[in-house]
Amino acid sequence: MSKRAVLEVIALGVEDAVAAQAGGADRLELVTDMAADGLTPSAATVAGIRRAVDISLRVMLRPADGFAAGDVDRLAGVAAGLREAGAEEFVLGFLDADGEVDLAAVERVVGVLDGCPWTFHRAIDRAADRDALRKQLDGMPGLDTYLTAGAAGGVDDGLAVLLDEAGRAGEPGYEQQLLVGGGLRLDHVPTLVKAGVDGFHIGGAARPRGWAEPVSAEAVAKWRAAVDGS
Repeated sequence: MSKRAVLEVIALGVEDAVAAQAGGADRLELVTDMAADGLTPSAATVAGIRRAVDISLRVMLRPADGFAAGDVDRLAGVAAGLREAGAEEFVLGFLDADGEVDLAAVERVVGVLDGCPWTFHRAIDRAADRDALRKQLDGMPGLDTYLTAGAAGGVDDGLAVLLDEAGRAGEPGYEQQLLVGGGLRLDHVPTLVKAGVDGFHIGGAARPRGWAEPVSAEAVAKWRAAVDGS
């Protein structure tokens, strides 16, 4: 029997989380402030969502718009506080001014996570060399997923890259799950599934009336059916 693909939905609060779970999401990415493309939520938000649903939660560690780590000691303290609030999985990704992975910042934060599973997010789509980034992070404790559209502009621009990386699964630096998100549409799904992609991430697609409205369980269910049926 084939393994069920992961469907991850962005959640801003309890209402989103409950609707996403009802629609068939496997996992949530918890963020705040989508005007900045998703920043770290409060510990209170994480704790409230953890009480409300029983699916996996991945909590964003991103202090500001862009991909700079900022004050790394402060960020490490935030990560520790989120763990105390019940967070057990995380999302992060830091680049330096040259578009290379900020390895020191990643290592510092991952040290606080102490083996917790985590996703390297779409900072990879802004990296100067995404292959080099993957190889630098190879073997990093807890890293099990890359969230990527294949290109900064979204899946339409990055589809060829995604198909290539899906075909490299198992190579050094490519053992992690490929979680596709960023301009992802339902019509992309069959091609990606055929290539071996088994992770899908949606945000706006789960909110037919826009980000001002909560997640729609019906919209998530539509994605669940598409992912399972492809």
